[in-house]
Amino acid sequence: MTFTRYAIYYAPPAMADWSVFATQWLGWDMAAGRVIAQPEISGLDLARITAVPRKYGLHATLKPPMRLAEGYALADLQQACAALAASQAPVVLEGLHLARLGRFLALRVVGDETALGRLAAACVRDLDGFRAPAPDAELEKRRAAGLTPAQEVNLIAWGYPYVLDQFRFHVTLTGKLPKMELPAVEAALEAHLMPLLPRPLTIRDIALMGEDAEGRFHLIHRYPLSGAAVA
Repeated sequence: MTFTRYAIYYAPPAMADWSVFATQWLGWDMAAGRVIAQPEISGLDLARITAVPRKYGLHATLKPPMRLAEGYALADLQQACAALAASQAPVVLEGLHLARLGRFLALRVVGDETALGRLAAACVRDLDGFRAPAPDAELEKRRAAGLTPAQEVNLIAWGYPYVLDQFRFHVTLTGKLPKMELPAVEAALEAHLMPLLPRPLTIRDIALMGEDAEGRFHLIHRYPLSGAAVA
């Protein structure tokens, strides 16, 4: 399969109970590369609620989607991902909780995110040589959302505003919802997903992802984090 862009994700372990449910909730299996049946939950139109995040799959972004720079091939990026993962230790988080990000619902980190921030920053910095410059139209689209000065600096330097000091780990579960709809969707996730979330949660690998011509992301390979922990 030919991919148009690549990204580095935290992709939850495929066989964990919470991953199985959340993948079904979104309706896209990144590892299998196929649409899957969504659960039937009374009063919710999951196909509509999850239409935007579905194509990205169950994930949290560590290195945002990028086109490969001229002169590089996928094999070069794969080699760099393996080296990066070998230099980074697994990250232990206290857990995840359900949060509102504006009118989106996502899983956010409970407790300290310092080690997670270091991992994400390493993904952004160490792999940036593989990133082709973003087209002007893409930069202007980012600016249209309204950026802070720090986010504008990141956009110019790294092609994406929400990295490094502006990074906020999140596992997106819905698109933008009407305010009146949020409580019912929150209640469904609290009932079906939250009891399945592990505490603590350990991030043991990073996932190289590829975007197909239809904008859907596929799991290419997982790279175990095997480096020494920072004292």
